Amino acid sequence: MTFTEPELTAAVRRQVVGVHGVPASALVAEVPRPQAVIVALHGGATTSAYFDHPGHPRLSLLRTAAAAGFTVLAPDRPGYGSSAGHEKRLGTPEQRTDFAYAAVETLLEDRERGVGVFLWAHSAGCELAVRMASDPRGADLLGLELAGMGRVQHPGAVRAMEEWRRGPDRLRPNLRRALWDPPHAYPPDVYGGRRIGSASPAYEGYREGWQEEFTELAAHVRMPVHITLAEYEQVWANGPAGLADLTSVFTGSRRVVPHEQAGAGHNTSVGRTALAYHLRVLAFVEECALGVRALPAEGGHRDG
Repeated sequence: MTFTEPELTAAVRRQVVGVHGVPASALVAEVPRPQAVIVALHGGATTSAYFDHPGHPRLSLLRTAAAAGFTVLAPDRPGYGSSAGHEKRLGTPEQRTDFAYAAVETLLEDRERGVGVFLWAHSAGCELAVRMASDPRGADLLGLELAGMGRVQHPGAVRAMEEWRRGPDRLRPNLRRALWDPPHAYPPDVYGGRRIGSASPAYEGYREGWQEEFTELAAHVRMPVHITLAEYEQVWANGPAGLADLTSVFTGSRRVVPHEQAGAGHNTSVGRTALAYHLRVLAFVEECALGVRALPAEGGHRDG
């Protein structure tokens, strides 16, 4: 399939719905008779604009996926966007998972879903995505994409993450460097995230015990899983070792596909290779929507 700039101008609009008395905002790109719906969860210190960077339609997941026949919802995660300031009602992981599910259901109430919902997440958004996918309510999800996450920190990011734990309200220089290097991986006006940045809610950041909890949650994920790490990832351990480590914990999934995105830094959806990355994962979404199954194998099938 060939995409041109005019085909990437699908209408993207912002929508706000009420969820248990808390406003939930999202960017939405809707198509008639969608093949499926993609729910995209952004990372930390940004908003849903991560998936539709201003002035760069070619980098937009919402526009690219809509051109391929998918409706996309990109909610602002709990504590971001319209729900900022309501953190006291979203203080626990269970409350945030319930809020996310209720927001998605409300946003999809009058919309066609095609064959179902695929969950796509980046960086800190992967925590919420794994909780949703491992929850009994996630049993019908078509599949899961996780990008820019890990269990083992990249050696160069350890000190930066220590600073983040002490003050997650703003990006400190060392963490910004880890998140946005190398500069050549991004268009000049995208590098650094100035146009899509956001304050982070108080709950965001590293938590002791998360690695063990993530491993436990991942074992309960049954749907196909696609995992992406950037070639120049500097927050989490990357390369074959990083991908193998993440792949190993999804012991209950019937299919796990690891992928290294060439030419990308941590922020895979706003870099110069964003279109290549999106098309790669959209092919996986299409396979999930068509019900493609891997051959039965003990512990699930691992695609190299």
